[in-house]
Amino acid sequence: MNTPTPSSSSKIHLNNIHDNKGTCKPKNHIVFLKTHKTASSTILNILYRYGDSRNLTFALPLNKHSQLFYPFFFASHFVEGVSSRIVREFHIMCNHMRFRKPEVVKVMPKDTFYFSILRHPVAMMESIFIYYKSIPAFHKARNLDDFLDNGCLGYNTSLTNNHYARNILAFDFGFDNIVAADAQVLEERASAAIAAIEQDFHLILISEYFDESMILLKHALCWSLDDVVSFKLNSRSERTRHTLLPHTADKIKVWNALDWRLYQHFNATFWRKVDTLVTQEEMRREVIRLQERRAQLAKTCLKDGGAVDPSQIKDAGLKPFQYGAAVIQGYNLNPGLDGPTKTRCQNLITPELQYTDILYTKQFPELAARHRKATKKVSAQHQPGSNRTGMMGQVWTKEIHHRRTVRHKDQNKNQKVSASSQLTHTAPKNTRHVP
Repeated sequence: MNTPTPSSSSKIHLNNIHDNKGTCKPKNHIVFLKTHKTASSTILNILYRYGDSRNLTFALPLNKHSQLFYPFFFASHFVEGVSSRIVREFHIMCNHMRFRKPEVVKVMPKDTFYFSILRHPVAMMESIFIYYKSIPAFHKARNLDDFLDNGCLGYNTSLTNNHYARNILAFDFGFDNIVAADAQVLEERASAAIAAIEQDFHLILISEYFDESMILLKHALCWSLDDVVSFKLNSRSERTRHTLLPHTADKIKVWNALDWRLYQHFNATFWRKVDTLVTQEEMRREVIRLQERRAQLAKTCLKDGGAVDPSQIKDAGLKPFQYGAAVIQGYNLNPGLDGPTKTRCQNLITPELQYTDILYTKQFPELAARHRKATKKVSAQHQPGSNRTGMMGQVWTKEIHHRRTVRHKDQNKNQKVSASSQLTHTAPKNTRHVP
């Protein structure tokens, strides 16, 4: 495609990063737009560990939810501590949301660094189809080809969670995700989206080049190598992955044409930033050091050296949330680790829901105690035979409650969440925000 020239704003972003090289100070004000099925849970863990170890304050979801009321457009009052004004300064915002910059800036300081991550739409569609198999768009389809050949013909944008099935990257960034691949407005829509993202974000990472992305992030934030080292989180077992045929890939690129345009553009700009900020040779050296450090930590921290299926995880508090047809793997800690080492290793492998719960309890102990009491009451009433105990049962119950709440709000069109956060799937114009 003919990609537009990067905006002057994006050039300023890049120059500011580059000028600070060698004399920079670590950035603590950060917004990460957590996109879906893009290795974003691993980046969330990196941000959680960084902020947790420095007692930074996270812009966590209101009422102990796991997401910032996604899929509704983000509104500032979705953050715990905003309406109550019990938090004076937020440092990091990184939970799932549908991006809306004017609302985000109400929460985050002016010097905040904005970044996100994209994944190749073909691989991402395969993952989404497995993970969200129960949504109306997918649940009758025998396989992904069946959906692309038949199911998409009756695709209903108004049904709950069907936004996951098409141009989910564009949707997460706040754009209308419905546009036909052969529509005359496609290129115009794609160019407008690219320009807006370049205006709002300092850095867009690429999932297929995760280690290189972490090195770029390290330089952009002026962090250390240990700050960006990680293990894969929320990753599927290989047995639930499916190799796609070339003709399937072509159909996905057509169906998700807007996401495909975004990916093509930012994949190209990613490598231009590598050349400008790091250089190819230095990138290769730093990637090797990152991989060596990860291997060292795996040897120290992980029993059997890698990920295992959830049935093999010994500590219930380290089991990742299971959803859809995917089998989400996790880790077991090596036995006999000393206190500080065990804490660090455990933080590296703590799943998203559990870590969010830990941070919420740390920031809002009194509110967390009330929520625990309420959750236990709900669990006792609705799950009398459940064998889920402790924090694991509590965070899973909260996640299920959140998904039911969002589904109820999405189905009941007369129930108003907020004037500024209503979700519109069929906006006639390429607008980022609800009127």
